[in-house]
Amino acid sequence: MTARLADIAAQAGVSEATVSRVLNGKQGVAAATRESVLAALDVLGYERPVRLRRRSAGLVGLITPELENPIFPALAQVIGQALTRQGYTPVLATQTPGGSTEDELTEMLVDRGVSGIIFVSGLHADTTADMTRYDRLRGQGVPFVLIDGFTDQVRAPFISPDDRAAMRLAVTHLASLGHTRIGLALGPKRFVPVIRKTEGFARALRDTFGIDAAEAEREFVRHSLYTLEGGQAAADSLLDGGCTAVVCASDMMALGAVRRRGLDVPADVSVVGFDDSPLIAFTDPPLTTVRKPVTAMGQAAVRALLEEIGGTPAPPSEFVFMPELVVRGSTASAPTPDTPGLGEVPQREIVRKA
Repeated sequence: MTARLADIAAQAGVSEATVSRVLNGKQGVAAATRESVLAALDVLGYERPVRLRRRSAGLVGLITPELENPIFPALAQVIGQALTRQGYTPVLATQTPGGSTEDELTEMLVDRGVSGIIFVSGLHADTTADMTRYDRLRGQGVPFVLIDGFTDQVRAPFISPDDRAAMRLAVTHLASLGHTRIGLALGPKRFVPVIRKTEGFARALRDTFGIDAAEAEREFVRHSLYTLEGGQAAADSLLDGGCTAVVCASDMMALGAVRRRGLDVPADVSVVGFDDSPLIAFTDPPLTTVRKPVTAMGQAAVRALLEEIGGTPAPPSEFVFMPELVVRGSTASAPTPDTPGLGEVPQREIVRKA
């Protein structure tokens, strides 16, 4: 107990005696100090004494497109933990093929009186979708935050990774290994993250190899589904076109690309994923990937939503978070480098070995 008191006191920046007073519910402690001690308990993973636990401040809905891709459960976990620490109860609503739509899930959550909703990779990311649904939701007085997929047609906080920067990280890494024909496998064209990744990829090919955008999209970009099969199909097409490396817009697609034709990865082809999903470091070979800043994004989404709920929202804007390249075993030198000096491509981004 003494060790725990010391840990909590150090985390909160107060004395052990103050921590003891708070934990025992005694008077004479300033409200701000009491909150600091309780926050320290949460951060260190200790349960609050029953008498100090706050009653639920309300329900918050979290709508995700599916849970088969492990990046969505990872994001849901971050958001759920952040909400419970603030006294809210998260309600996870997941779309499934043949199941409830986003609009139906939204209606069910609103009917249950949720304090707000966080949408992950929802219809807001689809450039062909009708955005007036979000205007109607705001008209009902329900605060909401949108993750992955910005549109200026919706006035709300948006949380996004820097998809363009992610592609530059991947291309620069592969170019430094001597790859000159690098392909990109991603989802359907109508989604905002796909559009941004394509733009970032084409720009990186132009800056690195002098390839213009039209040629880059024609020769080196393939659209498919965000599945193992989609990644495999896209990789087939890209490798048939002579690519020695493939960048994938999700780790699921990358796993499909790795299975392609039984080629040796990375001796025959290098593969880069996107997300850094849980357990992806334990594939064979371990997958080089661009890490999506899930923790920072999830916590930012909760902060933005609680500001909306509290009546002090920030101006509608997009909060963009920088991804990180994690180099593992699925990338290596090009099998037949045909352009001298590519190993000297300047590394403008920080690459962390894992």
